[in-house]
Amino acid sequence: MAEHSAPHPEFGLDTFGDVTAAVDGSPLPQAQVLRNLVAQGELADQVGIDFLGIGEHHRDDFAVTAPEVVLAAIAARTTRIRLGSAVTVLSSDDPVRVFQRFSTLDALSNGRAEVILGRGSFTESFPLFGFNLSDYEQLFEEKLDLFAAVRQQLPVTWEGTTRPALQGQSVYPPVENGLLKTWVGVGGSPESVVRAARYGFSLMLAVIGGDPARFAPFADLYRRALEQFELPLQPVGVHSPGHIAATDELAKEQLWPHYQRQMTRIGRERGWSPMGRAHFEQETGPHGSLYVGSPETVAQKIASTVRTLGADRFDLKYGNGMLAHPELLTSIELYGTQVIPRVRELLAD
Repeated sequence: MAEHSAPHPEFGLDTFGDVTAAVDGSPLPQAQVLRNLVAQGELADQVGIDFLGIGEHHRDDFAVTAPEVVLAAIAARTTRIRLGSAVTVLSSDDPVRVFQRFSTLDALSNGRAEVILGRGSFTESFPLFGFNLSDYEQLFEEKLDLFAAVRQQLPVTWEGTTRPALQGQSVYPPVENGLLKTWVGVGGSPESVVRAARYGFSLMLAVIGGDPARFAPFADLYRRALEQFELPLQPVGVHSPGHIAATDELAKEQLWPHYQRQMTRIGRERGWSPMGRAHFEQETGPHGSLYVGSPETVAQKIASTVRTLGADRFDLKYGNGMLAHPELLTSIELYGTQVIPRVRELLAD
């Protein structure tokens, strides 16, 4: 059990910009999915959600390949919600350019930008941008080290094997106030947790299967590592998928066919067994990592996870497969207007 407990946790939304269904069930054009995503960001701002994260993928079932551009469009039409990636695949990108794009977003949004760095669970970006998957670990290690140096906003001197060295190089534009808020997305390896702590970055745990309680040791390890590195305490976040509707039954029936199709397709690529309804029901139950149901059901489950992990932020991945835009809007509205206030009540008790 995590010892740390955030007095006022934050609540966010994440999406990968999944290609959604039109009225006739056919896939919407990716351009329309992107425009809908901006509308979803506007609604999230209006209903009081703290953060919106947008992921990066390079395949036909996701529309977002350039999260910062979408986030900038949302920034221009919102006033308070913080905006970031979920995640930026740092291994196949350039750390200097990543910093520049997010410092630019921070300026355009009046200080609302965050970046979540990760290795990514999909690998399409590696051959697309000319990287070798055999260098998977080394690419992330070196690029995270360079990003940490650039983030300090001092002239950078750095040398590695994955890109040319820098010698006293300044990077622009600087973040206007303080340092760029930076998280590292982790799927559950102790080495990744300690690495995030070593750089003093916040930790985002991707809990996408099984009992969230099994991640409590990672949250505790992270806090112990920060202490051993003599660094200040940093937030621990949780990212998990879910869907909210008026009733448990409606939420499940809306999500199930899309989630089943998506997970089966991904499973076929990775050698997993096809997704069955029994597995789905298990994951939507009290000890699973799918937050699906009525506002009360989802609120109770989020409150339990926040307590168990001592989480400082919970991000609900609300886009799942081809679930239609109107259903996503309803889920966002219920999350902001009913789920989040109820979770705060439960945690206060």
